[in-house]
Amino acid sequence: GYILASNLCDVDVAFKAVRFGWPVYWAQVIVPRDSDVTSVADLDGLKWGYPDAGSTSGFMVPSLLWQENNVTPSEEVSAGGHTGTVRAVYNGEVDFGTTFFSPPLLPSGERWAPGDFPDVPDDLIPTCEVQRDGDHLRCGEDADGDGLKDFRVLDARAGLRTEAPDVIEKVKILEISAEIPNDTLSFGPEFPADIRAQIEEALIAFAETDAWEDSIGNADFYDWSGIDTAVDSEYDDLREIVQIVGITLENIGE
Repeated sequence: GYILASNLCDVDVAFKAVRFGWPVYWAQVIVPRDSDVTSVADLDGLKWGYPDAGSTSGFMVPSLLWQENNVTPSEEVSAGGHTGTVRAVYNGEVDFGTTFFSPPLLPSGERWAPGDFPDVPDDLIPTCEVQRDGDHLRCGEDADGDGLKDFRVLDARAGLRTEAPDVIEKVKILEISAEIPNDTLSFGPEFPADIRAQIEEALIAFAETDAWEDSIGNADFYDWSGIDTAVDSEYDDLREIVQIVGITLENIGE
């Protein structure tokens, strides 16, 4: 979204979202856990489900991955969102899907790092369940004694948790991409600079309040746990992907 808006309308980024301490996210390729697929190259000739053609993690980044691995899907299905894509894989309507990946929350004192195994460890899979009145998908043990298991799933599969509590048992992560800058708060080129500065200052202050958690930070709204300053050059890699893949406003979704 930001890349097309920037290229076409000179929109300028001011902030990027922070979610659970991360100013970036990833694309992930998901397949049925019992699938014979073991690599991205194995996806050639299979049916692909994706959220929509405007999705960075669900369509644009994966499209470059297909080019790099000589993958031509037999059919492409717009599944109507990230949760819809997970559902399509879960139900066997597509052979593989692409969605966003956010790192899991690990037991106290531990933190996932790029390069770590992205999925739930095999020995924890049978323990996964929906907790906290349906808000969390968690696995493992409750070492803290707070009633919540220590490993929290935050990638797109968690969106199907109430409909399919066994989603982790049925759907696995095949691959994740390189880092992608989070979604943005941006301004048009004619937006008054003085008012922009006031808004930026107000948002930085607002992000430190409890009211932020009840609005922009709410999981049912944007789910931004905070904001971080951003500059246009951070999106150059995405801009290059859009150019390489050949996505334009005119052909998006074709």
